[in-house]
Amino acid sequence: MSGYAFHPEAFRDLDEIWEFIAEDSIEAAERVIADIFDSIRVLQSLRNYLIAYAPDESPLWVAAVLHDRRSPRVMAAILRGRE
Repeated sequence: MSGYAFHPEAFRDLDEIWEFIAEDSIEAAERVIADIFDSIRVLQSLRNYLIAYAPDESPLWVAAVLHDRRSPRVMAAILRGRE
């Protein structure tokens, strides 16, 4: 049993990602899905933390690493200040 679960829509997202990439390369699609699962396992090991990042930035721009016990309002204020 894994230490994470998927919302049903997330499974559809993974299917869509796989199908899109598989149009060009099934092997590449399999690698991307495996990379996603590897990343989820790493995230699962960082329990209790919210990591906010800008995925379109290169290099990856990490804006904040916040503990989940902080108030959502405080987290939102911190993130607004780091745009």
